[in-house]
Amino acid sequence: MTEFLQQLGKNTRTSFTKLGRGTFFLVQTISGIPSVLPRPRLLLNQMYSVGVLSFLIITISGLFVGMVLGLQGYYTLSDFGAEESLGVMVAASLVRELGPVVSALLFAGRAGSALTAEIGLMKATEQLSGMEMMAVDPIKRIISPRFLAGFLSMPLLAALFSAVGIIGGQLVGSGLLGVDEGAYWSQMQAKLDFHDDIINGVIKSIVFGFVASWIALFEGYDAIPTSEGVSRATTRTVVNSAFSILGLDFILTTLMFGDK
Repeated sequence: MTEFLQQLGKNTRTSFTKLGRGTFFLVQTISGIPSVLPRPRLLLNQMYSVGVLSFLIITISGLFVGMVLGLQGYYTLSDFGAEESLGVMVAASLVRELGPVVSALLFAGRAGSALTAEIGLMKATEQLSGMEMMAVDPIKRIISPRFLAGFLSMPLLAALFSAVGIIGGQLVGSGLLGVDEGAYWSQMQAKLDFHDDIINGVIKSIVFGFVASWIALFEGYDAIPTSEGVSRATTRTVVNSAFSILGLDFILTTLMFGDK
């Protein structure tokens, strides 16, 4: 029992110590963002790496998620004779919930793990220490551009996921199951609320992008500078990002819709 309590205390202390390092790292990263703005080419290159290169997986995943929603939603709504509301159900599910959450999980798995591996490898090969020796701040030159790129790319990827998913739902609903195409789009436009649905979905995607980018970059920067250490850091990025995204999704959903 004593050994268990000692181990629990050690793990708790380690977790709080790492949280403190991560918070300090985040403050440094945010303070370095103004130095990125005068160099738009650097930012655009990083947005290409984390955003454009995620285009394929986001598009394909969004299409299939929308098609599944259309298929399942049709048979659920048909029990109540409300097949014409399929567009509302698909769009609300994607814009409010699935679009921000699933795209953030995909972002963490593809772009987040790549960022961690890249930064961890730079640390293992002493590129970051070499920059410090040349009086170049690696936080401002390496970390801040990638953080800002992930933060800006995530809402765009979530919007793409939701848009493609809505089209996927329409393809199944109208093309396969016979739902009137005009009713699909008109019901969606009439019932989807700009503030409750679209704005809240954008807020979620911004928060998820912030957290996923922070975790990915910190895990790489804090990784043990060995191949095994980088591998473990990459795994922690995906796991911790998933936990954080799902936990924050519950908190944000409660704040946004809990009083309705």
